[in-house]
Amino acid sequence: MTDRFSHDDETFLLDGAPFRVVSGALHYFRVHPDQWADRIEMGRLMGLNTIETYIPWNAHSKTRGAFDTTGGLDLGRFLDLVSKAGLHAIVRPGPYICAEWDGGGLPAWLLTDPAVRPRSSEPRYFEAVTEYLEAALAVVVPRQIDAGGPVILMQVENEYGAYGDDADYLRALTEVYRRNGVTVPLTTVDQPRDGMLSRGNIPGLLATGSFGSRVGERLSALREHQPAGPLMCSEFWCGWFDHWGGFHHVTDAEESARSLDSLLGAGASVNIYMLHGGTNFGLTNGANDKGVYQPTVTSYDYDAPLDEAGRPTAKFWRFREVISRYEPVPDLPKDVHGKSDFVVPDPSPLHGVGSLDEFAPTEWIAVDGIPTMDDLGIATGFLRYRVPLLGGPEPAMLEFAEVRDRAWISLDGVAVGVLSRAAGDRSIALPHGRGLLEVLVEDEGRVNYGPRIGEPKGLIGPATLGGEEVRGWQVATVPLDALPDTAAGLESTPLPLHAGIIRAEFDVDAPTDLALDTSDLGWGIAWMNGFALGRFRPRGPQRTLYVPAPATRAGRNTVVLFTQEPPRSGLLTFRPSLDLGPVDD
Repeated sequence: MTDRFSHDDETFLLDGAPFRVVSGALHYFRVHPDQWADRIEMGRLMGLNTIETYIPWNAHSKTRGAFDTTGGLDLGRFLDLVSKAGLHAIVRPGPYICAEWDGGGLPAWLLTDPAVRPRSSEPRYFEAVTEYLEAALAVVVPRQIDAGGPVILMQVENEYGAYGDDADYLRALTEVYRRNGVTVPLTTVDQPRDGMLSRGNIPGLLATGSFGSRVGERLSALREHQPAGPLMCSEFWCGWFDHWGGFHHVTDAEESARSLDSLLGAGASVNIYMLHGGTNFGLTNGANDKGVYQPTVTSYDYDAPLDEAGRPTAKFWRFREVISRYEPVPDLPKDVHGKSDFVVPDPSPLHGVGSLDEFAPTEWIAVDGIPTMDDLGIATGFLRYRVPLLGGPEPAMLEFAEVRDRAWISLDGVAVGVLSRAAGDRSIALPHGRGLLEVLVEDEGRVNYGPRIGEPKGLIGPATLGGEEVRGWQVATVPLDALPDTAAGLESTPLPLHAGIIRAEFDVDAPTDLALDTSDLGWGIAWMNGFALGRFRPRGPQRTLYVPAPATRAGRNTVVLFTQEPPRSGLLTFRPSLDLGPVDD
């Protein structure tokens, strides 16, 4: 006999009996898959009865028609582990998820056609969305509660009331869900203010709220919009995310616990955002642009009850105490891990293994105009541009319509400077107007919220030199996927002065979590034994990269760095704890 999940005018119902959802967000795509079970178990020990996750469309579908479920994208295995732990699950497929994730989860290939209107019922967009949902639901539907699985709720879109007002779109999405076998209740989520609830919801979907404070006011607004149905805060914000160049955000554990107590005391259900934030491994971070471009950092610690390494924080203990007043919580085993120091391997020397020219294609491709990364089918990473300048010996001003997002400029092999979108840069003075101009451009993360979702990356033309358009460009890609394996087997060279590849080796006795010190590593990306740890920046705030234990091994380990700005030290070092940077008091 299988259970069924529903709701009446006041509460959720599990097999006809009242049921309060006490959930926590845990994104499988931000956690090493060998650590999923541990993070789920820690949620159970905090008192949760449910685990929630988004599905990132762009991670699963790097090309149209694909839906990768291997390794860290094995959504079915993740949900099965939730079920094995005796917990329920909430799944939020989007198709747009925000989540401070690259592009809000929308694939770059989807939006190369300017006729495609994201998050709408526009036919080209919706056809692709339908294909994606059919593939995602093929994994989730067999794991619904009435089929013996853990899934009790699914969400349609994500905070749509803050973006659009297309009820036909929401109705069409709902039809896709139901047509593909979704039987559990469907929800929406919006901030309960400024008409967002009415724009982001349609009859037949349960409206829920996203907020982290002023609980009574928010629940009243939710009830005013929706007179019948269970009250739920499906994004109870207990922390926040960080941007490069900013502060590390924290929220007071006592204040968060009081808000959670108010929420549960009002009889509402909750999904704590986040239970465990995890890490934007590789190049998966998103960005905001509300007039100023702000890419999100690699850490997604979120000041959550479980820190970036999965260890309980003060919020874990305070939230567990609050939950115990309303719901049963399990006994704690004696070996619940605390915030002990990490192993600190001995410092090891950094060795150069080659310049970018030795890793990138030697054959450049002639192009018309200035293509974007999207024009060339590049979703994330870097693109190289070069062009012979035919001006005179006098200084000249080079200008682009826009740089997305950071460009390193050199002339005849000599570094000239950097153009940063975050700083609003679009032009740079060259010492002369003749010679070979080379530009390395990094996509620092696609905008995940607001009207700039879907914009192309790279250099945005036209480019002018002294007011005259520059023509005759060539481009070359940077093969990031192959870089770690290639670099691991090459002979050592001096450290590169500009963009180049660096390697270091160290030993540990057994696989273990590590905190890689990035404070003197310059600007770049790091891999541990081929596993992409993520970006690092000299401007912080974070000064370490989290290394998950499954990415290490007993004996010799290899770190590979692709740096665009050189290290300030010749040593690779580790720390006993994670350093996410200064806090804004």
